[in-house]
Amino acid sequence: QVQLVESGGGSVQAGGSLRLSCAVSGYGYSTYCMGWFRQAPGKEREGVGAIYTGGGDAYYADSVKGRFTISRDNAKNTLYLQIDSLEPEDTALYYCAADRPVVSGYCYPVVADFGYWGQGTQVTVPS
Repeated sequence: QVQLVESGGGSVQAGGSLRLSCAVSGYGYSTYCMGWFRQAPGKEREGVGAIYTGGGDAYYADSVKGRFTISRDNAKNTLYLQIDSLEPEDTALYYCAADRPVVSGYCYPVVADFGYWGQGTQVTVPS
């Protein structure tokens, strides 16, 4: 079955950086969308960004552009999220997700478009 396992979370002071990883296994397609999402306490899950494993640039939510960078290593079936200049508002449980694209070749971080999810990794930025 499909498994997604996130890692790399932790507690980091404001202004610091983290790199999250998401290892995917058991997915039967060679090209698909992968996305990063986050959920802060008391808030809805929101999309951070998404990327197509078949190529192309990542798409980012406006709220994280310039500080978040998504990359992928298809050979390792691993997705990364580099977070720079961390802010207390970035504190959340970060999830990765995977699924076939709704529109071929285009991937957007829409929660409803993803059916496979990891368990999440916590990022805490003390204020």
